[in-house]
Amino acid sequence: MKNINLIIKAGLIAGTLDIIAAFLNFYLKTGKNVTIVLKYIASAVFGKTAMTGGTDMILFGLLMHFLVALIFTILFSLIYSKLWKWFQNTILIAILYGVFVWSIMNLIIVPNSKASQIPFSWSAGLINCLILISCIGLPLSYLFHKHARSVKD
Repeated sequence: MKNINLIIKAGLIAGTLDIIAAFLNFYLKTGKNVTIVLKYIASAVFGKTAMTGGTDMILFGLLMHFLVALIFTILFSLIYSKLWKWFQNTILIAILYGVFVWSIMNLIIVPNSKASQIPFSWSAGLINCLILISCIGLPLSYLFHKHARSVKD
């Protein structure tokens, strides 16, 4: 039961940090309403229709965002002990997992969704990768390491 609580807590923290960073990044780049980010997430399922939708698409995008964050958290929970055995460094694990999440999202999930493709740029790719490292990789690595240490004590 403790692991389920840890997974939910970690998923909510990572998902919240990640969406806040995405909102901030989008707003600083465009000056536009950040709900566009959530509509874009919803467009993975609904295509261009999501971009003209209202509150329903915004809420669906938010739900999808947290679902994806939870899935990546569950995956992290399943592989954490192996990662720790191999690297024994929370920061290195955070970097590797952030890059892994970025790769899966940008090379597999988004291209195979109904979302419109955003042209790749190295600067945007680097910023997005750093967001995933700091908002998903670091919190997950820290929380699961802290949990593993508390179980040993």
